[in-house]
Amino acid sequence: MRNYFPISVLVDIVFSIVEFLLIARIILKLFGANPSTPFVSWIYDTTQPVLAPFVGIFPNQVLRHGFVLELSTLFALLVYAFIAYLISEMISIIEFREKEKQKK
Repeated sequence: MRNYFPISVLVDIVFSIVEFLLIARIILKLFGANPSTPFVSWIYDTTQPVLAPFVGIFPNQVLRHGFVLELSTLFALLVYAFIAYLISEMISIIEFREKEKQKK
């Protein structure tokens, strides 16, 4: 019998890191963080590859006083959360079926 627990944990860790970085990007963009600072630049550079499929889907919303709300990043956050959920559910189903086979 295989133990899928480590795979499930790995999926949770990877998607949690991606979601944390996307949330950090949303907050930094919203409050107009200086992109020339090393940390802000690192966050923007790191999240760029995971945002690439979503760039241009929605226009950025410029709020009062120059605050920017990146709707594409919010959408990407939702999509990645949904993908993580689907993968976790698939692992659970596979694990359940394996346990059922072992009982027979």
